[in-house]
Amino acid sequence: KTDGKTPLPHKKEEDKMSENLSQLLSDLKEQEALAFVEKALADGVDAKALLDAAKEGMNIVGQRFAEATYFIPDLIYSGDILKNIVKILEPHLKSDGPGEERIGKVVIGTVAGDIHDIGKDLVAFMLDVSGFEVFDLGIAIPAQNFVDKIKETGATVVALSGFLTLAFDSMKETVDAIKAAGLRDGVKIMIGGGQMDEKVKEYTGADAYGTDAITAVNLTKGWIGG
Repeated sequence: KTDGKTPLPHKKEEDKMSENLSQLLSDLKEQEALAFVEKALADGVDAKALLDAAKEGMNIVGQRFAEATYFIPDLIYSGDILKNIVKILEPHLKSDGPGEERIGKVVIGTVAGDIHDIGKDLVAFMLDVSGFEVFDLGIAIPAQNFVDKIKETGATVVALSGFLTLAFDSMKETVDAIKAAGLRDGVKIMIGGGQMDEKVKEYTGADAYGTDAITAVNLTKGWIGG
């Protein structure tokens, strides 16, 4: 759509603009990226196309993190850039219809007996900026709380965090509680934090384990889509 005053750019030009925004965000050039978005909107570029381009930039950031080119501070900074881009785009997205819909719902928390939250918080943050609705229960969470939240929200992915080895038992108890509540077939469960491996995954009864936030995002995308 157009206001009759500013014609939309040619599709190839719009694609080029999207590529440029992805590059600016993935290179962590915040001021340039925000200025680019403002100008693109003024030139009539579709807000949804710009949002998709920003998300693609985040995918590039994730790849660089996986390759050890970027590190945790870079992940957090890129997420902040994305949030600022969304603030600019939000009024334009709403003017064309409902706001950006979330891809799916994820319940996350550090299991009972463990109070570590740095890794959990980063995973929750990356899931949020990747388009998922995240319900963060916090730390030292009893198994029943996870069960209750799944019932309340209808979430289809559960992320259990724990740094200490004693958390393995709590993870297993949580998975067992979800199963006892008759919810296991409707959710995918990932575990993360500390020394996770295939044996721990099998012991807890989880579907997968992740060693970092990007793995968690990719697992969730594989299960839910997006």
